[in-house]
Amino acid sequence: MKFSINKNVLLKSLNSVGRAASVHSPLPVLSGIKVSARETGLWLLASDTNITIQECIEINDDNKLVIDKYGEVVLDARYILEAVRKLDSNIVSIEIIDGALTRISGNKAEYEINGVEARSFPSIDLEKPSIGFKISAYKLKEIITQTAFACSTTEERPIFTGVNFIADNNQLTAVATNSYRLARKVVLLNDSVEDFNITIPASNLNEVSKSIDKNDDIEIYVSNRIVQFYVEDTLIQSRLVDGLFPDVNRLIPTEFAYELTVNSNDLISSIDRSSFLRTDGYWNVRLETSSDEIVISSRSQEIGSSHETLKPIEYKGGNFRIAFNGRYMIEALQSFKTENVKVLFVGEMQAFIIIDPKDDSVVQLVLPVRTFD
Repeated sequence: MKFSINKNVLLKSLNSVGRAASVHSPLPVLSGIKVSARETGLWLLASDTNITIQECIEINDDNKLVIDKYGEVVLDARYILEAVRKLDSNIVSIEIIDGALTRISGNKAEYEINGVEARSFPSIDLEKPSIGFKISAYKLKEIITQTAFACSTTEERPIFTGVNFIADNNQLTAVATNSYRLARKVVLLNDSVEDFNITIPASNLNEVSKSIDKNDDIEIYVSNRIVQFYVEDTLIQSRLVDGLFPDVNRLIPTEFAYELTVNSNDLISSIDRSSFLRTDGYWNVRLETSSDEIVISSRSQEIGSSHETLKPIEYKGGNFRIAFNGRYMIEALQSFKTENVKVLFVGEMQAFIIIDPKDDSVVQLVLPVRTFD
């Protein structure tokens, strides 16, 4: 194998694909990127078996890719990234010089890195599943942004570490929860698609989101084992979370005794100002509201207390108070792209929801907590 290429083009692809390389795998070869020079271009592949990322760089004048000899090798993701990044040259040359020993050079500098023969890299099935549809890149990114943060970060209930996607009658519903909060996003699909019900790990969805920088259509293909995202020249394949995601839609209340409309940024800032009382990223906040004012307060026996008043834009209902996790509330509020939000309450110790008054496609639910009197 021997080729040369524009440094920035290669570095961008290495960074993209390298996110799938394993850090702690018992199989050392999975810490590498498989580099393949073929007639069709330069192919880069990395996988930790949970997520796989493949990218193709086609030969063209812009990327200056010139392939002198076909071949392939696996190079440790950390070392090839550092070597290419540190070379002071617009053009980088990569060549296998002995077995899997690979030379990476530019100008008068060069590195020699011990690679692994490509046949040692596990065979990964990248065959395209039969169920597929298209969605705009920014719409997919919005779905991920408004749901994935609500997933569980522990493996106590593995199904809650992913976002549940249900396609039903050309409507796509994405739901995430960690048992203490819930996020739901509903969008209509332009394509006719076969119904499916899958759960995708939130960590893998975040990698998909990072790959999106243009609002082109993204092709998505689904089976009962994997999901594939085609983002421009990049293929991201993710395993699915095993198990049946529970029907959590019934947890979202539909009748409310109190309705508060408030400026989203004002409420976020007020809750955030109480965050010096947090412990390990969590802190409880109490909200008391009436037609005249909103009172945001927080207290810690070890640290102290905070107290702040805001003006509601509109409020319906009598005097009311509720306590909640401050971080959960801020993250729910930040998922909205609107200036004002509506917070709908059932009762003091019952789940409440946050919505956009002008867009009912997003619902954020937060469970209350018991706090100081």
